[in-house]
Amino acid sequence: MNAPEVSRRLPDATHVRLRPEILATPPYRQGKPAAADAFKLSSNENPFPPLPGVIDAIVAASDVNRYPDAAATALRQRLAAEHGVDENEIHVGAGSVALLSQFIQAAAGPGDEVLYSWRSFEAYPGLVTVAGATSVQVPNTPDGEHDLDAMAAAITDRTRVLIVCTPNNPTGTTVSADDFDAFMARVPESVLVLLDEAYVEFVRDDAAVNGLDVVGRYANLVILRTFSKAYGLAGLRVGWAIGPVRLLDAARASAIPLSVTGTAQAAAIASLDSADELLERVEQLVVRREHVVSALRAQGWSVPDTQANFVWLPTGDQTDAAAAALAEHGIVSRPFAGSGIRISIGEPESVDKLLAATDGIVKTLPSGHGARTIG
Repeated sequence: MNAPEVSRRLPDATHVRLRPEILATPPYRQGKPAAADAFKLSSNENPFPPLPGVIDAIVAASDVNRYPDAAATALRQRLAAEHGVDENEIHVGAGSVALLSQFIQAAAGPGDEVLYSWRSFEAYPGLVTVAGATSVQVPNTPDGEHDLDAMAAAITDRTRVLIVCTPNNPTGTTVSADDFDAFMARVPESVLVLLDEAYVEFVRDDAAVNGLDVVGRYANLVILRTFSKAYGLAGLRVGWAIGPVRLLDAARASAIPLSVTGTAQAAAIASLDSADELLERVEQLVVRREHVVSALRAQGWSVPDTQANFVWLPTGDQTDAAAAALAEHGIVSRPFAGSGIRISIGEPESVDKLLAATDGIVKTLPSGHGARTIG
């Protein structure tokens, strides 16, 4: 479709005073769409279509002329019953990124610090900037993991929020339960800890921390989860948090009212009704992930042990060229310039195209490059 003709130009508003740190912050960049003959592996979406029961729930929630239940009562009650907590210890938001924004704004402002591993979820820096706080980014280990010792050492009197992302986006690595407990022992009780577990359903490492096992152990801990990934509701935007009521109430006070639609709430409940079938699909993606990782390593790639629905290629200064080569093979990836490429686990038909591309790319990397193990 052709773009509409511009009949007039609006003023450029150069004299309007805006926050300089906002102007300097790049907007969140969504994964690129794919052409008809390509595969979109840039956004960590679940490639399976919604189950019929979920579609039926979406269609039934057709009273879009009415406002949704702002408290998401039915969904909160369902989640609370499943996890043995009070419904007030559950908070629902428009995706886990909205929850992150609410908690950061509730706890941190100008002069405060928000601490997290880097590289991690690319929305973190922008959310912190919008809150008026300062990001403290602690470099990942060479294997793409959180350096928990360095993170604990970076805590200061100004630290208000600490984010642990496991599995880490975009490297796919996890934090072990033992390491998390040792880390929490070093975190002051006054610091809010957000355990971001958007990909937890894909974890098969028994040693990895599971937020539901530890959430009641720490009064300063909140667990964030989402229906976007494993449950395949990325387009409806619904996530949830579990934690102490006082912390959740602060997030509720920071939330944009009525942001979780009734359609999203109905679809989430229907997804919980079909959890067994949906998680069977997750298992298929896990098997596909393991196949892709094994094939990449056989080709000579050095890739982290991912527990998410994506793989990480640490292509460094070769990232732009590698992403272009993937695109030529019909693979739309998520490149992070100068760092690496995240590639989602998608449709079965995407695997051969992906591996054909990566086999050619790894051979072009300079000898000694950190992304390759071949000589």
